[in-house]
Amino acid sequence: MTRCPALLIAAPASGQGKTTVTAALARLHARQGRRVRVFKCGPDFLDPHWHQLASGAPVHQLDLWMNGEADCAQRLHEAARDADLILIEGVMGLFDGQPSAADLAQHFGVPVLAVVDASAMAGTFGALAFGLRHYRPGLPWAGVLANRVGSARHADMLRDGLHDVNDWMGALMRVQADPSAPAGKAAAALLPERHLGLVAAHELDDSLQRLDAAADALAATPLGQMGLDDLQCWAVDFPATASPPTVPRLLAGRTVAVARDAAFCFIYAANVQSLEHMGARVVFFSPLHDAALPSCDAVWLPGGYPELHTAQIAANTGMLTSLRAHVAAGKPLWAECGGMMALFESITLADSSKAPLWGLLPGHVTMQKRLAALGPQQLAVAGHTLRGHTFHYSTSDSSAPVVARTARPNEAVAPDAGEALYRQGSIHASYFHAWFPSSPEAVAHLLGGASV
Repeated sequence: MTRCPALLIAAPASGQGKTTVTAALARLHARQGRRVRVFKCGPDFLDPHWHQLASGAPVHQLDLWMNGEADCAQRLHEAARDADLILIEGVMGLFDGQPSAADLAQHFGVPVLAVVDASAMAGTFGALAFGLRHYRPGLPWAGVLANRVGSARHADMLRDGLHDVNDWMGALMRVQADPSAPAGKAAAALLPERHLGLVAAHELDDSLQRLDAAADALAATPLGQMGLDDLQCWAVDFPATASPPTVPRLLAGRTVAVARDAAFCFIYAANVQSLEHMGARVVFFSPLHDAALPSCDAVWLPGGYPELHTAQIAANTGMLTSLRAHVAAGKPLWAECGGMMALFESITLADSSKAPLWGLLPGHVTMQKRLAALGPQQLAVAGHTLRGHTFHYSTSDSSAPVVARTARPNEAVAPDAGEALYRQGSIHASYFHAWFPSSPEAVAHLLGGASV
């Protein structure tokens, strides 16, 4: 049994500021020399960039369905052995989804800190906090933090509305952009967004300054003033787990080249670890900047933002030639979501303009103004089942052969439902984002490894 303070930072809905608070809290304690481990509840590629920068440690996903209970328990136990504080950022609203952030908190006994955007409320803040705390009997509870508060007087009104004043973890004031402020200061505490979520931390020159500003603001709250001894009130026992099953070395002796740059950046750290546990040598390359693929046996093109980099993708003819040669040689290529989009012949962008892509798969992709698909999915591959999710703002039209389709958890595969798995030659491609640890055998099939 290992004991460590832990918090699950949740909210009544998306957009309340839980990512900013989680990253700020991680940065605040990391600056004080504490070892902080951050997890993200549910599938998410963007928030972990901020949490890793804030904490200085790798960030993994926790999802009772996608990971499974045993995997979540193992990751939490391993983190508790090394950390002074564990933070878990929730997903959507506290009780949204199956499984929800509340399910995870209750399963592992992790206290919930609710972040509430209080910019347009006063007394109702107390009712909302009361409801979040008591809606589900037995939910571990830490308190509530008011976000985007207008003034000290506003903060007093919010605190006075609570049924239990011990719930009050403080208030973060609304950020006011100041055009006259020095560069990087006007929006220092803001984490900017675009259509797929937050802008990744590595894309901004002032990411660390933004985190420091958010941490400074949090330091003035009761939550931010808690030291290591104070945090022990939220200590959780994380029991040792049974030894995980041995990962078959189905990729031993093989080199897997993984695309990683501004256009292809949706990579679970656990997926890279899974490839390495399977015996693969993992090398990274940039389809935007590198002239050719590195020497490799297989390629993984993860998701990302190819739609934001179409000119650069088309201009890098050396990379296209190298990818064509790789596929012509019959070497495996697994492409998911944005990686698959780049393989098509062309794309219609949000402004209705059309741009060429690599043309390794027949068909066209069209950006949409609204989400085209969202949610957990599973995919049967070579008699094994991969778990993962789908989340995209585009649609595709392709004549490539469809060899399988995804399905929602506990639902049967249906024609014209779920996400298509295209196969053409040595290419497998889908909008589906796979969680590799859920089935190393399926991953090995996609990347041309040994079969089981």
